[in-house]
Amino acid sequence: MTVAVGIKALNEAAHIDAAIGSARAALDRVGGGLVVLADSGSSDATIKLAQAYPGTRIAQLADPAERSCGTGAQLAFQAASETAGVDYFYLLDGDMVLDPHFLEAGIAFLEANSRHAAVGGRVREVNTDSIEFELRARNDRVKGSAVAGDVDRLDCGGLYRVAAVQRVGHFADRNLHAFEEYELGARLRADGWRLARIDVPAVEHHGHATGGYQLMWRRLRTGYAGGPGEVIRAAWGRPHWSEVLRGFAQLRYSVIVYGWWLAMLVALAMGQGIALLAVVLLPLAFLTMRRRSLRVGIYSLVTWNVIAIGMLQGLVRARRPADAPVAARDLSAPGR
Repeated sequence: MTVAVGIKALNEAAHIDAAIGSARAALDRVGGGLVVLADSGSSDATIKLAQAYPGTRIAQLADPAERSCGTGAQLAFQAASETAGVDYFYLLDGDMVLDPHFLEAGIAFLEANSRHAAVGGRVREVNTDSIEFELRARNDRVKGSAVAGDVDRLDCGGLYRVAAVQRVGHFADRNLHAFEEYELGARLRADGWRLARIDVPAVEHHGHATGGYQLMWRRLRTGYAGGPGEVIRAAWGRPHWSEVLRGFAQLRYSVIVYGWWLAMLVALAMGQGIALLAVVLLPLAFLTMRRRSLRVGIYSLVTWNVIAIGMLQGLVRARRPADAPVAARDLSAPGR
């Protein structure tokens, strides 16, 4: 049995030592394995720091213009798969620390549950200064990365059967700027596989220090907000289309927002000022009560609108073949 940990990174000099060190410590507990760094064109000391770890394979994206969340994840899997006999693959972000015991627990789970393609564990958000990560940490107490049981995706990484991934063609769709974990989960579930989380620590995520609204604007400006639309484009006409149609929450949010926009336009066209005010305030009141905070309610409403805008961005974006090899340079230290 061979295990690989792929780490996707971009300018993670502040965290890469901890990420690689934690991957090596976890691999030591399962008899060793391969650490792969998939770098998306770092301009800081990320590569130099990674080269100090003997045996670490470093693959850097050849064309930074192809940079995306999906490309980084696929490059990590591609580089790990070039080593023959890899049975399990764990995907880790460069700003995460892998729990030293998780690979043991994850492998034991997958070996005992043959219909599960992948397994994750608990995710602890370390940086909650940003409202986005505060909200994510709050939500995860109820669902997502805090839940033990079957799930539809493994946000923040997980341990995958390489054979299951190969059956569905590729690990991550290189066209996706977001939601690549959901898209992979949909393809696996459409192929008859299951995914699960177990109630053991998996990673600590240090996240962005960027403010929530600033991060949202950057995602709109750079195109990363187009992820929802890209997921729909990727699924259209494919076996996992029904999974996406039924289960992709961002599609539901977008339809609701489009209806909200239309209602505001109708009220405006009819000159109904009171009705327009009611239509504008109704979703804010709902989200404020749901989040139990006006501040978080406003942020949630803005987020829903960004998702709807991103849906349109992604739907019209051109696609490359998802299963085409990602061009990369081998920057591994000599003697790797």
